[in-house]
Amino acid sequence: MVNMHIPYNYERMLSDLVNLLHRYPIASGEYIGHSVLGKPIPHIIIGHGKKKIHINASFHANEWITTNVVMKFMEDYLHAIYYGQSLKGIDARTLYQETSLSIVPMVNPDGVNLVLDGPPIIEPYYSNILKINKEREGFTGWKANIRGVDLNNQFPANWEIEKERKIPKKPAPRDYPGRCPLSEPEAITMVRLAKRWKFDRVVALHTQGEEFYWGYMENEPSEAVHIANEFERVSGYRAVRTIDSHAGYKDWFILHYKRAGFTIELGKGINPLPLSMISGIYERTFPLLLASMYV
Repeated sequence: MVNMHIPYNYERMLSDLVNLLHRYPIASGEYIGHSVLGKPIPHIIIGHGKKKIHINASFHANEWITTNVVMKFMEDYLHAIYYGQSLKGIDARTLYQETSLSIVPMVNPDGVNLVLDGPPIIEPYYSNILKINKEREGFTGWKANIRGVDLNNQFPANWEIEKERKIPKKPAPRDYPGRCPLSEPEAITMVRLAKRWKFDRVVALHTQGEEFYWGYMENEPSEAVHIANEFERVSGYRAVRTIDSHAGYKDWFILHYKRAGFTIELGKGINPLPLSMISGIYERTFPLLLASMYV
């Protein structure tokens, strides 16, 4: 049902989500908020267990290939649950019973559609986007939301440091952290979701580097190193405890809840990564996403 070899814009994602939920009624869906342009942000729930795991994708617009990965993972997991199969030796129905899996497959729908389909022909957004992009043709370098705010620099985890040192001091295709923390509806939506669900751990999918970050200013729990070691073992991605970065979603989650959070950087190359790489990326990422539930 899911063809991960075709880019997922927002509309195609919604269509496939409807089909998946119809085919596999063991999952459920809801809308948890809206983008700047009013697109409802979908949230998928699989399982009824006490352990609450969250996975998200496409915080950054030109990292839309992460949505392809998550959509394929959902289908493979649901298929295995429905037909009583195992995944990498792990019984899918046992995971379903023991884990509540929360998935936001596209945090930044306006930005993804901008990169894939071009700017919306509505004002003032059309004119503002062209101005922010300095009249350049194409939006392959665009990471931000439709207002030129980098959503993964929006969270109250030493946001002031990022505001001071980031070069853009106004809306830009990337790196501008906004006028204040949580100025953007997409970031607010993700905070509200975490506060409502109180996840045991979060996994945020990004691209570039074949590594992942699992600590934040020594606020991560002791179990985080064990999870990181398993992620590294099953995926081959390099585990990095900390980098000099603040105000990201997993940074805020670790700081606020003192629970395990991970930023996974899929693939290597130039963003947006080409779909010719998707099979190799998925092969390495699938066991990591599976491990996020069983470790």
